[in-house]
Amino acid sequence: MNVPEMRAKVRITSIQSYPTAGPTTQETLSFNFPSKDGAYPADGSDEDQQFARFSPMGSLSLTVANPALIGKFAVGDTFYLDFERVN
Repeated sequence: MNVPEMRAKVRITSIQSYPTAGPTTQETLSFNFPSKDGAYPADGSDEDQQFARFSPMGSLSLTVANPALIGKFAVGDTFYLDFERVN
C-alpha cells in the first residue's frame, strides 16, 4: 500500500435508512468536514483546526448496502478518509 496523497477528517451528520418502511437494506451516510463554531486555540493544538486549515469545508454522501454494515454507524462518528491514487 502506498502512502496516501491526502488525508481528510469527516464526521457523520445524518443517516437515512431505506426503505423507509420494513427492514433496512441500505443506509445513506452524510458526512461533513469537522470544524468549530468558536475560536481554535492559538497554539494550533486542536486536530480539527489543522484539518480545517487546509480543507476548510466539504461534504460527502455514501450509501451502504452491505448487510454487515447496516446499523454500525452513528451520527457523530468521526473517521479519517485517505486518498490513495489508483494506478
